Amino acid sequence: MKHLCLVIFLFTGFLCQAQEQYSISGTIKDLNNGETLLGATVYLKDTNYGATTNEYGFFSLTAPEGTYTLVVSFIGFKSITREISLNKDQKLDFELEETATSLDEIVIVAEESERVSIRKPQMSVAKLNANTIKEMPAVLGEVDVVKSIQLLPGVTNNGEGSAGFHVRGGAADQNLVLLDEAIIYNTSHFFGFFSVFNADAIKNIKLYKGDIPAKYGGRVSSVLDVRQKDGNSKQFGLTGGIGLISSRLTAESPIFNDKGSFLIAGRASYAHLFMPLIEDVKDDKISFYDLNLKTNYEINKNNRLYLSGYFGRDIFNLSKVIENNYGNATGNLRWNHVFNDKLFSNLSFIYSKYDYRILLDFIELDWNADITNFNVKYDLGYYVNNDLTLDFGISGLTYNLNPGEVRPSSETSAINYLKLDEKRAFEGAAYISAEHQISEKLAFNYGLRYSTFSRLGGQSMKTYVNNQPVIYNSDLGIYERGEAESETYYNKGESIKTFGNFEPRLGVSYQLNEASSIKASYTKSTQYLHLLSNTASVTPLDVWTPSGQYIKPQISNQFALGYYKNLKDNAYTLELETYYKTVDNRIDYIDGSDLIGNNNIETEILSGEARAYGLEVLFRKNKGNFTGWLAYTLSKSEQRALGGNAGGPGINNGDWYNTPYDRTHDISLTGSYKLSDKWRFGSNFVFQTGRPVTYPNGQYTYEGLSIATYSNRNEDRLPSYHRLDISATYTPNKDNEKRWKGEWVFGIYNLYNRRNAASVSFNQNNQTGLNEATRISIFGIIPSVTYNFKF
Repeated sequence: MKHLCLVIFLFTGFLCQAQEQYSISGTIKDLNNGETLLGATVYLKDTNYGATTNEYGFFSLTAPEGTYTLVVSFIGFKSITREISLNKDQKLDFELEETATSLDEIVIVAEESERVSIRKPQMSVAKLNANTIKEMPAVLGEVDVVKSIQLLPGVTNNGEGSAGFHVRGGAADQNLVLLDEAIIYNTSHFFGFFSVFNADAIKNIKLYKGDIPAKYGGRVSSVLDVRQKDGNSKQFGLTGGIGLISSRLTAESPIFNDKGSFLIAGRASYAHLFMPLIEDVKDDKISFYDLNLKTNYEINKNNRLYLSGYFGRDIFNLSKVIENNYGNATGNLRWNHVFNDKLFSNLSFIYSKYDYRILLDFIELDWNADITNFNVKYDLGYYVNNDLTLDFGISGLTYNLNPGEVRPSSETSAINYLKLDEKRAFEGAAYISAEHQISEKLAFNYGLRYSTFSRLGGQSMKTYVNNQPVIYNSDLGIYERGEAESETYYNKGESIKTFGNFEPRLGVSYQLNEASSIKASYTKSTQYLHLLSNTASVTPLDVWTPSGQYIKPQISNQFALGYYKNLKDNAYTLELETYYKTVDNRIDYIDGSDLIGNNNIETEILSGEARAYGLEVLFRKNKGNFTGWLAYTLSKSEQRALGGNAGGPGINNGDWYNTPYDRTHDISLTGSYKLSDKWRFGSNFVFQTGRPVTYPNGQYTYEGLSIATYSNRNEDRLPSYHRLDISATYTPNKDNEKRWKGEWVFGIYNLYNRRNAASVSFNQNNQTGLNEATRISIFGIIPSVTYNFKF
């Protein structure tokens, strides 16, 4: 006890009370399948002593000696109440029973416990849980993780047919997307219509829009942390669905004499099988597949091993002329170790790879590129007492970026072999953070992360006259490539450029009363990778480049303030948040840039800054046969790039201009109505201000050629985006005694057939000779039917 008091005093400045204190620790699982539950609540009734479980279901609670009523609860599960005598340290494991047996589906919940959401200092976070009743319509019969989070305030897409998502005015590459701790670089299947996350294999999801914990780093906008299921440790089970475009099947079972479990989940599309029936696309092929794997083994009560992996690929073959395939592959070996009732650790060895290939038969070109990561992380959690929890750890991440290897696809090809320089780097980090309940109403979340990044050799680097990779030609009024004056070769392992940054994090909450609180946060983040693109959304030919001699890391500072209110005994909830974010060293391409096949990308860019600010509103109805929410975001996202060392006025004459993902207004209205035990209905309506674009504003003729002139960058906008989706779910048999359970999901995407503009192109009509604008739309109304089952 004396040693514990000393630790508490060193971290908090407060001395221990004389009364003896003891701890309760353990793991909370789902009774039905043995899955650990993240965010389950354990508290002592009629006291302020409580705790929640971490990502692995572990909790630790400390309180003075005495007799208490212990309550264990989790949304969608029956609570457990137990009388305990706390006169020694105790290890207690619990298994909670679902309130109703149903297919595993996804629901968005602000917090796993409303009691915790008011008290805890964590803000700007949304959680999705895969073991609760579905509360939103399923697009094309499938619940989709990425489309689900796009219905939350502060999160948007970039239009139909675009990959990724945008958070609080940030770019798609500024989101750190993790699947079982492994980095996912491209989250989309099938033109962005599906995400790479198979809902049947996912246990829970957290999206941090701000107030990002210190254990996360490497991105300046958000963190999407996705965790796969461990696998059913109670009995063999099958879950799946058969739809018009794709089908999926998941199998899970206990192994190793019930000391472990496994999960294997597969999903594949078969839309390409129907294309030969349609004359216009009979030579096209569009398909995707993915595979999720996970297994675990309990060595003993204090040690467990996990092994997980993901493999996914998209294949596009358009008229046997253009073929593009890309995919992610990840693997993670983890070791969980419980030192004692207060100290928990996780050691991870992680592999991640994203690769893409493009075949252009009409010029006989074969392009291959990839990004490969190896990552080692060691994270620890120390539950000092009921009011103070510490998290700390270290990590080391290697990057190998192969921007492209170009080969001729036949012996007669005129394409010459080209191998762009591979780029290597190492990113290391150490962090410590604390969640500290200062008083009954005041709580803090504070931490510090230190990151270091080294751009490594294995290639030649150019230096430029006057250190200017880009120069401004004042006579022509354009930016041009700088003149190289020398070239230096760096050996593998040799550091070309090294950066180091401190990244403080701070959050505070003050509980006004039992039903409301205010919160504030500050987050500083550093991103050492850059994605450079002159298209509206992520494409395989976009250029990932690390920070180095001429490209500085992006550094973000975000401030947020929020108000949270529970109404009518949590039947309704209201969340208001406002934020302001700046990003330094945000690069953008110069006019007329050549990004593809360029070894010296620094000659095509200027460095600048970005800023985003907005107001987010989330009003939710949580109880009753009708549930749903209204999400509204009012925001602004813009950037600018001055000439700097290159001289000249900069991009857009140095003025602020809209980012490609700026949406002034973003409204999502989602509802679910339970008509009976057999029927429930869902709908969602989405409205967004059209995304910024640059339109031509005139033309002139030069030597017989018509040349367009353009307005300022991103000064114009596409038409507003809106659509309405509806779904109906029919469950023929609600007999919970039967192992086979099924349901039919009928849906209509884009009910009123809105032809939302993916882009607008300007061309000259060959017959009239007049210029005309053409709106390009990808999806109209799409009906669907899917049969989901569980055994």
